[in-house]
Amino acid sequence: MARMAEADLESVLEIERRSYPTPWTRDNFLFELRENPFARNLVLRSGPAVAGFACLWVVDRELKINNIAIGPEHRGRGHGRRLLRACLDLGRSEGCLEATLEVRPSNKVARALYEAHGFRTFGRRKGYYQDTREDAILMIAPLVPAAPGLP
Repeated sequence: MARMAEADLESVLEIERRSYPTPWTRDNFLFELRENPFARNLVLRSGPAVAGFACLWVVDRELKINNIAIGPEHRGRGHGRRLLRACLDLGRSEGCLEATLEVRPSNKVARALYEAHGFRTFGRRKGYYQDTREDAILMIAPLVPAAPGLP
């Protein structure tokens, strides 16, 4: 896992375009990299290639997962689990007590991944996704600090 750099943007944008019906723009990512003091941006590599990325915010004691994706050719290999664990570990290391995110009800694979990592549903945003007017499921997970000496 590494911090996202501007040099990663072409790969990140390609994964974003192939993963979401309404992808973030280069300007969205540049704002997160250059200007947002709350942003923490990660890339997951498979060899030299960027296999996935995550855009996070650390606000007070909350880790907000804003955008996370694995490239289609890298899915089904455990990369999503590794990336999500790295996000949660980053939150713990920065003193966050909980992690939150929004997910489409139709994204059953992502929802199962989140639930396997302790996320539970705590609300719904009606018509949240502008492209389809699909609701967003709000999910939250406690970030219990790891016990000393345990991974």
